[in-house]
Amino acid sequence: MFKIGLTGGIASGKSTVLTYFKDKGIPYIDADIVAREVVEPGTKGLEAVVDAFGTDVLRDDGTLNREALGAIVFHNAKKRQQLNGCLKDHIQNRIMELTAHYEELHTPVLLYDIPLLIEGEWYTMMDEVWLVYVNESTQIERLMSRNGLTEEEALARINSQMCLEDKRSYADVIIDNNGTPLNLREQLDNIWDGRIESVL
Repeated sequence: MFKIGLTGGIASGKSTVLTYFKDKGIPYIDADIVAREVVEPGTKGLEAVVDAFGTDVLRDDGTLNREALGAIVFHNAKKRQQLNGCLKDHIQNRIMELTAHYEELHTPVLLYDIPLLIEGEWYTMMDEVWLVYVNESTQIERLMSRNGLTEEEALARINSQMCLEDKRSYADVIIDNNGTPLNLREQLDNIWDGRIESVL
């Protein structure tokens, strides 16, 4: 099974890239979906988060209040590390379970959409790492218009992640998304023709 780790940053267009390959029928594991699964009510993951951050991060119905938790961790690197520490093993175990499932099905290509692909050292188990890259000014611009953030808020979100420039050295394929949707589409068509079709 050919494993591709897809990484990028906030407002880099990673979801658009993932959608392109999903539409082509390539199976994928989305770590954000896994991260939501592992903090559902009654899970050990949610228990760990409440132990670390208190019941203020819960809604009245017992589900996780993501906004409240986000407000705590976005501007605080130490708290963010603490949250990652709480959930790391739960997320890892679930991703490995899903990987085993796809291996049993003899899936030829599997995409991994993992925000902390580099930081969590997931890249070490990939056959290739693909980076969706934009420069910082494009990131800021897109975040401000998409999420209605101030420049300061946009920068705070960007700075809460590993710099895209630093991710370049880990990437086997760099998908440059500074241009138009058409530019992006052309690059993805080339990647499909040159790297994926031969494996299927």
